[in-house]
Amino acid sequence: MKKRARTNVDKAVVGVWQREVGQLSTRNFAHRLGASEDLVRRLDIYRKLEKHRGCVNTVSFNADGGILVSGSDDKRVILWDWETGHVKLSFHSDHNNNVFQAKIMPYTNDRHIVTCAADGQVRLAQILEHGGVGTTLLAKHHGRAHNLAIEPGSPHIFYTCGEDGFLQHFDLRTLAATKLFTCQPVDDRRDYMSAIPLNAIAIDPRNPNLFAVAGSDEYTRLYDIRKYKSDGSTNYGEPANYFCPSHLIGNELVGITGLAFSERSELLVSYNDESIYLFTRDMGLGPNPLPASPGSMCSNASEIEGDSQFSACFSACPSAMDADEQSAPQVYEGHRNCDTVKGVNFFGPNCEYVVSGSDCGRIFIWKKKGGELMRVMEADKRVVNCIECHPHTMVLASSGIESDIKLWTPKALERASVPTNIEEVLHGRINWFASGSDDDDNDGDSDDDDDLFYDDDISDYDDADDNNGEEEEDYINDESVEDGNDSAAFDDDDSGGCKEC
Repeated sequence: MKKRARTNVDKAVVGVWQREVGQLSTRNFAHRLGASEDLVRRLDIYRKLEKHRGCVNTVSFNADGGILVSGSDDKRVILWDWETGHVKLSFHSDHNNNVFQAKIMPYTNDRHIVTCAADGQVRLAQILEHGGVGTTLLAKHHGRAHNLAIEPGSPHIFYTCGEDGFLQHFDLRTLAATKLFTCQPVDDRRDYMSAIPLNAIAIDPRNPNLFAVAGSDEYTRLYDIRKYKSDGSTNYGEPANYFCPSHLIGNELVGITGLAFSERSELLVSYNDESIYLFTRDMGLGPNPLPASPGSMCSNASEIEGDSQFSACFSACPSAMDADEQSAPQVYEGHRNCDTVKGVNFFGPNCEYVVSGSDCGRIFIWKKKGGELMRVMEADKRVVNCIECHPHTMVLASSGIESDIKLWTPKALERASVPTNIEEVLHGRINWFASGSDDDDNDGDSDDDDDLFYDDDISDYDDADDNNGEEEEDYINDESVEDGNDSAAFDDDDSGGCKEC
């Protein structure tokens, strides 16, 4: 059989000729295509979703990827048909402050949405048969509740964490919350803290019994829910493993803003005023991260029940880590994460890329393997906080200090290149932030402290009506229900401020 000549199109679309002659399965072709650098180089803005009247602090897709849910400082939750740009449903969350997280529970016909917010409340919104929305208060943190994580594949179970250091476990079958523990400092260096304020939580998709939390110190803590005893007979507040780059141990100036697990249980950790790191399971510090007595750490190590890959003795010895260069976490550099609580995520069908927002208003994309910077994309005028990846295709959703959401697809005709002078570009953009303001420390806010959070005055709300020229599409009738939940019009009481205020 005579082979035809390969065209430039064939070269751009990875593996197309192998698929044509039967050397590559449809599934493998789709995965190879989805992971191709060509598509990453061609990512461009597909659409802007404009309806919120404040910073958009959370975006996430439903299980099949057809619906995008968002939450904002305007205290509203919106469900979008992101492909058309139409609003399927918009309702007031009944939170008293900025919505930080909103996620659709899987296997609920997209009718159950869990939220947490700056008021510390954790709420369940239920889309009712007659078209209204009813919300239920499930629990409350003392302080802001930054993050929640849904157990993979479960329509009932999720966790929340907050600035009070509490971890809470929820089962929607009982509408009850269980306070698991308070996250404690590892030593007396932070004796001014009775608990570690938490920013992030993530559940291992390969083993949903394991979840990681992180916040205002240098450690990511891994817990096993199977060790929890409701009668209190076990001290469940003790992590099964700790993760931290060796050079950051003891650094009181850093904290962690974002966590993500890959499909291979790799753990991605984003530090403020520092970089992003990728840990594999053998890079843990064990159940005792203090380096004073590495011998005792090894002698007391034990494997997590039912998970032999977590050999604590193998992962606990710093000397073993130093001896093996492979044990050093992969680092991703170039972005700026100083002023707000930013997430971090994997991208690609097999998590081939790492993505993050930046204080400079750009989106950064790195190769997971090797940490090569692949793309730097202009997104917002100020800060990008959230990057959410479509569950099945090469689509990104981004949001931040601005009131819109941007959808990114590989539609550009020309391949983009990475700037060679990225540090100069970043520095120039950050200085541009500060122009016209009383920003004495060039940190992007108007105070004199180089802190992690923006001031309340950075959110410029657009009170104009939706001007995207598109009408809302009825998903379920956008009507108020008996509890006074206004799901038709925006609340006039805009609180101001962003997710981190």
